[in-house]
Amino acid sequence: MVDLPAGRVTLSDRRTRRRWSVELAPYRIAAFPVTQERYARVTGECPSTARGDRLPVEEVSWWDAVRFCNALSRHEGLTPAYRPRADVEEVEWDASADGYRLPTEAEWEYACRAGTTGPRYGPLDEIAWYRRNSDERIRPVGGRRPNAWGLYDMLGNVWEWCWDRYDAEVYGTYRVLRGGGWFDEHWSCRASVRRRSHPTFRTDDVGFRVARSEHR
Repeated sequence: MVDLPAGRVTLSDRRTRRRWSVELAPYRIAAFPVTQERYARVTGECPSTARGDRLPVEEVSWWDAVRFCNALSRHEGLTPAYRPRADVEEVEWDASADGYRLPTEAEWEYACRAGTTGPRYGPLDEIAWYRRNSDERIRPVGGRRPNAWGLYDMLGNVWEWCWDRYDAEVYGTYRVLRGGGWFDEHWSCRASVRRRSHPTFRTDDVGFRVARSEHR
């Protein structure tokens, strides 16, 4: 986990042409996407299509990621951040909990940019696995150069689930995905690109990384 300072990030959406700024408190975020080895150690399962301990876990839904966060928290003696509601397909986030959680969309982009303002934090072939250099297959985490804050694979390899709904009025429960994946063209691997999917959606280029709120 990497400690990130408080800050501000401006997000944008090409479809609605909207821009908005978010103030962020200090938080922690994983240096790598969750690997298959870690996922299997915590859950006893490995849902991925391609197999390898250091490969990012994929074929995981947003709900799978939420359940993993709670399981990892319990495994490490922390308070789970999420409280699923049995009456509806919804989950409450306990902001006072010290356990693991998904990053918010703003936290994800702030972490990805690491103080940069361009579309990427470095030359794409040096920092990301994407369609042109991945040989059209998923790659082990950490195989490309990290950003200035020591975070790997923020762009490329697997798309990453975020906590936020994409646009509740238009898309209902659909959640945000960020970062681009191993099968994507270069234009999808940018810090500002937003994608959406249903929280039950699973595919071979979608994974996640975990975050934690800072509690003193």
